[in-house]
Amino acid sequence: MQLGGSKILTGAKYIYLIVFFALLSGVFYPVITHSNWDNVILGTVILFVGLAGAVSLYKAGTAERHKKPYLIIGLAITAIALFLIYAAIGKV
Repeated sequence: MQLGGSKILTGAKYIYLIVFFALLSGVFYPVITHSNWDNVILGTVILFVGLAGAVSLYKAGTAERHKKPYLIIGLAITAIALFLIYAAIGKV
C-alpha cells in the first residue's frame, strides 16, 4: 500500500497549508479590529507564490533532468513574490 495515496489525505495536506498560511498572514487581526480582510488575502496569496518558487528551487536541486529550467522558474517566481511584498507595503 502506498503512503499518501489517499485523496482525503492529499486534500487534508492542502487544507492544512491554507489554514497555516492564513494564520501566518494574520487572520485574527481583522476579527479583533473589525477591519477589512484584504491584507489577509493578499498575504496568503504572497505566501503561496513564495511556496511555489521554493518548491521549484527545491526541484532544481533534486531533479536529475531539467535543472536549469527549474532554477530559472524558481528564481522568477520568488522574484514575483518579492515584488508582491513590496507592492503590498507600498514601496513600488
